[in-house]
Amino acid sequence: MQDIELARLRLKKKSLSLVVVKNGKTIFETATHGIKGFLEAIELLGRELTGSSVADRIVGRAVALLCVYFRVSAVFAVIISVEGVKVLEDNNVFYQFERCVPNILNQKRSDICPFEKLALTFATPEEAYKKLRVT
Repeated sequence: MQDIELARLRLKKKSLSLVVVKNGKTIFETATHGIKGFLEAIELLGRELTGSSVADRIVGRAVALLCVYFRVSAVFAVIISVEGVKVLEDNNVFYQFERCVPNILNQKRSDICPFEKLALTFATPEEAYKKLRVT
């Protein structure tokens, strides 16, 4: 079974928010919501993320840029934004999703997620990493 499929199944089965699989092994998982879980994975794994498959409940532009920066091989999202799709496509990252939405919203669903707003100002994946890791 491919890493992306293992990550997707584990995400669903265990009701997690993020699962990272590499070479058939789960190397990170969390139930932490929002971009915080992905930032935790970066802090713990760093460049070990390269070549991995990521299954995340919500992938917007911010997470997509981080996936590109760390050279993730494949991404599965339960919900992905149009901007997230654009970033992954522009950088030739394989992706799958269940539902595509115009924007990722904040927890109150009253506005666009603050990380997504911030990510719109980033010109490169490297800039996204440098600015998001300190938030």
